[in-house]
Amino acid sequence: MTSTILLDLDGTLIDSEPGIIASCEATLRALGHPAGAQDIKAYIGPPLEEMITSLLGARGDDRVAEGVAAYRAYYGETGLYDCAPYPGIAEAVQALAETGARLFVATSKRQAFARRILDHLELARFFQTVYGSVPGGALDEKPQLLAHIIAEQAIDPARAVMVGDRRYDIFGARANGMRSVGVLWGFGSREELEAAGADALAEQSSDLAGAVAVVLKG
Repeated sequence: MTSTILLDLDGTLIDSEPGIIASCEATLRALGHPAGAQDIKAYIGPPLEEMITSLLGARGDDRVAEGVAAYRAYYGETGLYDCAPYPGIAEAVQALAETGARLFVATSKRQAFARRILDHLELARFFQTVYGSVPGGALDEKPQLLAHIIAEQAIDPARAVMVGDRRYDIFGARANGMRSVGVLWGFGSREELEAAGADALAEQSSDLAGAVAVVLKG
């Protein structure tokens, strides 16, 4: 049976830190807080609502819904384009595609934003389709998102691998009976990914195809 490889977007395929930080700064300004705070980077990685909850909570502010709306307004206009593919990632994804596996993007980012980014960076051609969060919040968390993809695409979890840079990717894979590869060039640390139970780690993009192959053979 054909293998399936699901890849996270932020911190895995693209370095989106500049756009996320700028969008967080815009969010803080919109809610009356000083922008340019040095601690923003520490909040990058979780689903958006969780990130905004932490960012505002550190400032004693519980206006999460307003914060999420402000973030998406700025990000959808400007922030999403302030990103770049990680070095060698196009070649790495090409190598995965050449194995004959089906490739999908699985991101907590809004699906519409993810598609615009991948089109802009000319990476969309590698993937059968792009999955992400949708209005209403039903697919915001990785376990639910991956379960949705598995059902819609008739994926055999035993022949599938989730590739990501944070514990959320690893937890989502484990919750759905999938194996996982953690990447070390994104926002998560080696310690985080190992503690979450990643089946393998890729030090750099050129290691990704080999790490996925080892996990699939296991």
